[in-house]
Amino acid sequence: MNTRRWWALSALSLAVFAVGIDTIVLTVALPTLSVDLRASTSQLQWFTAAYTLVLAAALLPAGSLGDRFGRKRLLLGALILFGIASPACAYARSAAELIAARAALGLAAAVILPLSMAAVPVLFPGRDEQRRAMTIWVTATALGLPLGPILGGWLLQTFWWGSVFLVNVPLVLCAVVAVTRLVPESSGAVAGRFDIAGALLSVAGLLGVTYGLIAAGAYPWGHLGVLVPLAAGLTALVAFGRRERRCRHPLVDPTLLRRREFTVGAGLAALVNFTMFGVLFTLPLYLQSVLGADAFETGLGLLPLIGGLVVGARGVTVLSVWMGPGAVIGIGFALLAVGCGVGTTTSPGSGTGLLIGWLTVAGVGLGVIMPTAIAAATATLTPDDAASGSALTQALRQVGGTIGVAVLGTALTATYCAHLTGLPAGLPPQVRDAVSASASSGATAARRLGLPDLVTDVHAAFVDGMAVALWISVAAAVAGLVGACVLLPLRAEPAPPQPHPDATPEYAELPPMNHRG
Repeated sequence: MNTRRWWALSALSLAVFAVGIDTIVLTVALPTLSVDLRASTSQLQWFTAAYTLVLAAALLPAGSLGDRFGRKRLLLGALILFGIASPACAYARSAAELIAARAALGLAAAVILPLSMAAVPVLFPGRDEQRRAMTIWVTATALGLPLGPILGGWLLQTFWWGSVFLVNVPLVLCAVVAVTRLVPESSGAVAGRFDIAGALLSVAGLLGVTYGLIAAGAYPWGHLGVLVPLAAGLTALVAFGRRERRCRHPLVDPTLLRRREFTVGAGLAALVNFTMFGVLFTLPLYLQSVLGADAFETGLGLLPLIGGLVVGARGVTVLSVWMGPGAVIGIGFALLAVGCGVGTTTSPGSGTGLLIGWLTVAGVGLGVIMPTAIAAATATLTPDDAASGSALTQALRQVGGTIGVAVLGTALTATYCAHLTGLPAGLPPQVRDAVSASASSGATAARRLGLPDLVTDVHAAFVDGMAVALWISVAAAVAGLVGACVLLPLRAEPAPPQPHPDATPEYAELPPMNHRG
């Protein structure tokens, strides 16, 4: 067995694991940052939004540049930028410095995600090996998200807030060394000029849509702060799509969307991100606002989700031998629907057994779906469009997760406020505002005034809102189940015979392409 390729995959997994951690690790440090950097509420939002917006906006240009100018070269540059921006975040002396450094992290992540993903089919051209390798890559990406709050909470309690960024440095250093030595250079056989106009339209479109969805968490959906960026972003994306169909050298090959397995696989990957990010948004609020957990305890509360995800990802290899991607993804969405459905029965007094049970089942479903859906999409990519196709898949996943947070967060908040009936008369205005703002601030204010009945009402209203959000997740999972079973093969195709890897030199089995190094 050629072990060098698997070591190369380990290096790529380290890189995307760091990106996954950085996506959500900052959430546990926001209260501390508001004091240490004297950050306003708006600046606290931008600490997260700067990373998310730049990441979403730069994905498509990054993939196209990798196809044209060399994926390994750009990947190494992005890893170095990620390694430099991390201590810049850690030692930021003002809110503006931290926002700028977070934007640099987002830019690096936008290059790392699609180019590391594009390297997988280059390293593992065989279908079975590629499926196993993609499972490892996706698991590394997904594990960073729930592990972020655990690691961040421990670092915040043990050291200071900057340590949540310094943890990236050793991961990036290992990845740089390993990618340099183990990952071959590759690019697509792409000629012609880089589509600058298309890149600008894609950046404007993804930036507008992502910003509008983030703003939906702070304003009503009918607010101009939501409608204007959404409308501008969608207009730019429509213009981008029209340009790509006419352009001689498009940023993204429009024929990608005519490949059924690519379109369906990428769409289902976006749908599962919708549900996953919604759960990751909702559950920490329940643990902190209702159960009173601190940052570290909140992270530990996500461990059943992580355990289930790992089990599901390992089970994919076995299921894929007997079933086609449609059946495997269908099973995953069925488990996800069952887990979220049981989660709707959660109450303020529910024991930990119920929470562990439904989170584990949902985690298994996520672990089954994500690698299979992405593998279905990437299996259709050629060496020439590997990076741009991977970038499009990642862009759809990013937008799907952002929509999930916006939609499920709005549903939770609207239900919470609607169920806050019968508030005691004579409450001070600031207390009434605190109760309406969030369950956490409302419960804190009620305890301070010695109003246990109000605490109970706040917790009950929040759990009602969480149930509505989880029912939406169930509906999304059922839609994914139906789509997978109808649009993807249900039976496994027989694998073509492949030469034994020991019979050929290292990387000799790579497909014909513009391969360097």
